[in-house]
Formats: sequence, C-alpha cells, structure tokens
Amino acid sequence: MSIPVVMTLAGHDPCGGAGIQADIEAIISQGCHPASVITCMTVQDTCNVQRVEPVSDYLIEQQAEALLADLSIAAIKIGLLGSVAAVEAVHRILLQAPDVPVILDPILAAGGGKSLSTDILVEAIREYLLPLTTLLTPNVPEAARLATHGDTLDEQAQSLLDQGCAYVLLTGTHAESERVENALYGEGQRLRTWFWERLPETYHGSGCTLASTCAANLAKGMDMVKAVGTAQAYTWGSLQAGRQIGRGQFIPNRFYWTKVS
Repeated sequence: MSIPVVMTLAGHDPCGGAGIQADIEAIISQGCHPASVITCMTVQDTCNVQRVEPVSDYLIEQQAEALLADLSIAAIKIGLLGSVAAVEAVHRILLQAPDVPVILDPILAAGGGKSLSTDILVEAIREYLLPLTTLLTPNVPEAARLATHGDTLDEQAQSLLDQGCAYVLLTGTHAESERVENALYGEGQRLRTWFWERLPETYHGSGCTLASTCAANLAKGMDMVKAVGTAQAYTWGSLQAGRQIGRGQFIPNRFYWTKVS
C-alpha cells in the first residue's frame, strides 16, 4: 500500500522542538512518510537561537533532486532558509515539481526573538517563493514584513495573495487577543476563521508543526479548508500536551494521543 510522501526542507534544531525534527514527527503522526532536506545547521536550545549556519545552495539542491528522482513527492513543506542562495536553490527545486503543492512557513525570527532574516532575504522570498506557494502560513509579524502594502491583517493577507500565494493561513498567536484567531484567505477573500483557546505557555516549534501537518493533509488529498482546520486541531492538541524539557519554551508533544510520556 502506498503512503503519501512529504518532502520537508528545514533547519536542524538540536533540542528537537522545531525545524526538521518537528516536521518529521508531525508528518509521521498524520500517516505520511517524511523525506528531509537540511537547509541550515543551528546552535539553539529551548530558549533561543545562538547561531545559524546555512547549508550550501548546491547541497540543498542535490539533496532535493535525489529525492525527486526516487520518490513520488505528494507535498513540499519549506521552513527556515538561511541565505538568499538557499532561497534561489529552493526556487529551482520547485520548478522541477510544478504540480506538487508547496507549503511555506516563512520563519523570519526564532521563538526566542532572535531575527533569522534580513531585508534582502525577505525580498528574495517575495520574488522567488511566494509566486510558487500553494499555502503560506505566516504569523502576524511575518505577514506584516512580507506584505508590500496594507495596515490591517486582511489587507496584508491580500497583499500576500497578490504576490502569488494561492492561500494564506494567517495565525494569531502573536496578536494581543483573548483567543487565538487564525484566518484562511484565498480567491481574493477571507474564506474561514477559527478561534482557539489561548494556552498559558509559549511553545518552540508550533509553527513548524502546523505547516507540516497542513502539508501532510494536502498530501493525503484533503481540500484546503479541511486540511487547514484539521491541522490546527492537531497542533492545538500537541501544544496543550506540551512539556518543558529545558529552561525555556515548552516543546509540543506531537504524539500526545499515545501513552509515551
């Protein structure tokens, strides 16, 4: 029996909360097979990122090309990209898989606050990746930075659609609101809004978990609204069951329904 394969391009997080490990756990939890491409090596813990060392663009490209030649990729999820050269490499990779849905989690800053991007990198993402993105999953600060115009969240989401994204899932964990409001935009409008209880802790890897789960759901053939709604429910459950394994943020428990402690 075939199993949907999701290719994830992301950085390595040594503490296992975010990045490639988070993607792998989320993809497996949805019954899909993860195929991973490392884009960055990082020095980080549950508190913050200390250093990011981008993998060379040609090595990123070679990793992905080997997978595309061997596996039937059903979805591509993109996370941390540490250089303009990496963005350009991913652009070339996506051109080789034009019919595969692309889920882009635009990681512009670490959960601990450290900036992971420059204005030049943001412009490269706009130029090379947004026009090829099926689903973009920015939080409020990321949407504001990637948008080229707009003062309100709806206007900024429309700016992202205008730049070529088919759909935008704007997540509200960074907004100052009693409940978390997540909104899906597409077809020139706000399609659906979800409200979630705001949990008391901060979490390392929540965005990676959400984007990877969306990718897995799309790989399984779900329509966009169902894929996004189901992914949010799973992510919220993994956060609610999260654990503080270090001195900093909580780590999502992406296998929260099992008896593994």
